[in-house]
Amino acid sequence: MKTYLDWSAYDNYGMGDAYSGIPATGGAYAKAVAVCIGSRQCQRTAKGLMCPSFRATEEFAHSTQARVQAFKAALNGELGPTPFTHPDLAEAMDLCVACKGCKKECPNGVDMALIKTEFLAQKHALTGASPRTRLFAHLPRWLTRRRLLRALVRLRNGQPGLAWLGERLLGITARRPLPEPAPVPFAARYSGAEESRPRVALFVDTMSRHYAPEIPAAAVDVLTAAGYQVQVLGPAPGDPEPRRALCCGRTYLSNGLVEEARAEARRVLAAVRPALEAGIPVVGLEPACLYALKDDFYSLALGEDVARLAKQCYMFEEFLMREKERRGFDLPLKPLDLPKALLHGHCHQKAFGATKSLRKVLGWIPGFEFELVEASCCGMGGSFGYEAEHDGMSRKMAELNLMPAIRQAPEAPILADGFSCRHQIEDCTGRRPMHIAVLLQQALA
Repeated sequence: MKTYLDWSAYDNYGMGDAYSGIPATGGAYAKAVAVCIGSRQCQRTAKGLMCPSFRATEEFAHSTQARVQAFKAALNGELGPTPFTHPDLAEAMDLCVACKGCKKECPNGVDMALIKTEFLAQKHALTGASPRTRLFAHLPRWLTRRRLLRALVRLRNGQPGLAWLGERLLGITARRPLPEPAPVPFAARYSGAEESRPRVALFVDTMSRHYAPEIPAAAVDVLTAAGYQVQVLGPAPGDPEPRRALCCGRTYLSNGLVEEARAEARRVLAAVRPALEAGIPVVGLEPACLYALKDDFYSLALGEDVARLAKQCYMFEEFLMREKERRGFDLPLKPLDLPKALLHGHCHQKAFGATKSLRKVLGWIPGFEFELVEASCCGMGGSFGYEAEHDGMSRKMAELNLMPAIRQAPEAPILADGFSCRHQIEDCTGRRPMHIAVLLQQALA
């Protein structure tokens, strides 16, 4: 079986274990599926992240374990010669939001998000990607014509008839607005720091650049105030598309367009190579994008630079916490006249244990009080919440814990690093969350 992702990390899994249940076909991909040991941790509704679809339905069929069973049946030949187009497998994967919760909370670390990417790639190879899939996946390219895209989105959001038509033709829900690109995207600017200061390379993701340019602008201000010279990463010399901004490839990866994701990853690796060679830290702002660099790039078979990058890149608040402990810099912060805030962690931040740094950095603001909301996935899951057939389930996931907590604190500022999380919260409650970089910028003395 030809796979589209590199599964060699699982080559030696289950060797000599008669009970590992490795499927008959699929090679290392089958071994990645078989890491599940049936612990049923994915079928709980107490604290934790996984499994959002089980929590919302309380049906075994929508748990990680059930998905593993479906893949084992597929790779054992029980679903016919083309198992990746079989309706049983499609049904099993239908409500997976690729939260990565199972990678952290499953005792054996089932990476269902990556398994889903391979499933989609296999399916697309047989049936082709749908127009809606291509539309969502190619967002980084649509944004090269951002003025046209912004005008179309504004027109669609303002005309219920057009939203309804989009649902009928493309399956994009008419029941929520589409995010509108900002009037002006973020433009790289010199941080104004002296050359003698330590350098940091800022990776500005597609969503922050085009939809929330105030976030990278705030990050530059905060990093500069902390004593760093900030270099905003741009395409490397010889880049095949030098006029297009860098992108981590997340939209392609989550939609199963692996070759397109690999092309974006190559552009990123070429751009960060000088920073890697000089030992300059790489800082990201969007959890889904940053953890594509730290984790998912390994599956794209791109060589040794991937491991170097993974060790040298950090979320914005992770970097600040690390440098505070290493260098003891003085970030001048003033008290903010704000009520107690609510903090929502992105799924990938939770899956990789990064919420600790969020809490530590927020604790630097004098007198600032906040509470971490104990919630699973917000339910947006990238494009999941914009898909007509999933809009209701997306909102149901949000209403389990997160939205009730927000409604119970009507005056509280809401903090959320994730682009999808912020839009889900705004759609469901009318509240506009803030990225931690913007909050720290406001607190700069």
